[in-house]
Amino acid sequence: MRLTNLWSKALIFAASLILLPCLSRSAPADAQSAFAKLQSLAGIWEGTASDGSKSRVQYEVIAGNSAVVERFVNDRMGAENAMVTVYYLDGGRLLMQHYCMAKNQPRMKAESFDAASNEVRFAFVDATGLPNPQAGHMHNATIHFIDADHISQEWQFFENGKQKFAESLQYTRVR
Repeated sequence: MRLTNLWSKALIFAASLILLPCLSRSAPADAQSAFAKLQSLAGIWEGTASDGSKSRVQYEVIAGNSAVVERFVNDRMGAENAMVTVYYLDGGRLLMQHYCMAKNQPRMKAESFDAASNEVRFAFVDATGLPNPQAGHMHNATIHFIDADHISQEWQFFENGKQKFAESLQYTRVR
């Protein structure tokens, strides 16, 4: 009995040595630090999309500092098609829900936050409002915090399981 117990412990220890490097590679994003960066965006930003159209985004910290609301409008799409994204912490995860003009609401999780490059990458988790899994929706997003007054974003739209287009945006804080 004692030998079996010792053998079990040795086996668990060996497995942990093998699996530990794999687990550390998939460690969750530093959600608190990334969320603090998002909170620092509070204000109004203006920029240009990759197609040359002008856009405006407003960030607001709400609900006792528990959420950041991003309101996006672009000259090309008009105010009636403004989109909203809400960023929030859920335990140790940083999540976002994007209310899209495609009439669906993808939810994404921060997969990585690189404090050295000041970049947070979000990946698709699930969505409401999708008629089927192949329907078009925003699938990934990246925010790069360049400095206190400049950010860039990239959004990837997927349809039929493949990227259909990517939207790149550059913003400057106006207040």
